[in-house]
Amino acid sequence: MQAVNLRSFKQKARHRKRSLRLFLSSIKKKPPRNLDGIAEKVDSIVWKEIDCLSCANCCKTMSPTYNLKDIARISAHLGMTREEFKNKYLHYDKKDRDWINKQVPCQFLDLNTNMCNIYEVRPKDCAGFPHFTKRKMVDYVHVHKQNIEFCPATLRMVEELQLTISRDKHLQ
Repeated sequence: MQAVNLRSFKQKARHRKRSLRLFLSSIKKKPPRNLDGIAEKVDSIVWKEIDCLSCANCCKTMSPTYNLKDIARISAHLGMTREEFKNKYLHYDKKDRDWINKQVPCQFLDLNTNMCNIYEVRPKDCAGFPHFTKRKMVDYVHVHKQNIEFCPATLRMVEELQLTISRDKHLQ
């Protein structure tokens, strides 16, 4: 497993973003048979190559959404009331109706180690990120389209998915 080179990743993402998003749109319209099974195989390949702790770009450039259970769990962990926690760390996005971080990078990211200071109680959105093997992968295509330019693992996953599906078509 190699450390992620963020400069190289950002350049590659910029270059490949359009074609990979078009590919994702095509599988959204016409999903290949056994897409979820293919995604599971691709998932195991990607995580042998990508080390999140060498990157943490998601925490540096995005905000998770916090549900009410997250807010209750994290505020209790920090010894704060829910209102104190929201007032200090969160912003309510009226358009999307989501609680998100007031700041980026995430206030809980240790920039020296790329580790989360509340890892054991982190938001559900963080725990599931980058959402590769969610059942019904086709329902998460829109998420992967967005994450291509933020997450090296997502970029790699979509590339490998494209190769695998293309290879499978040629074998039929």
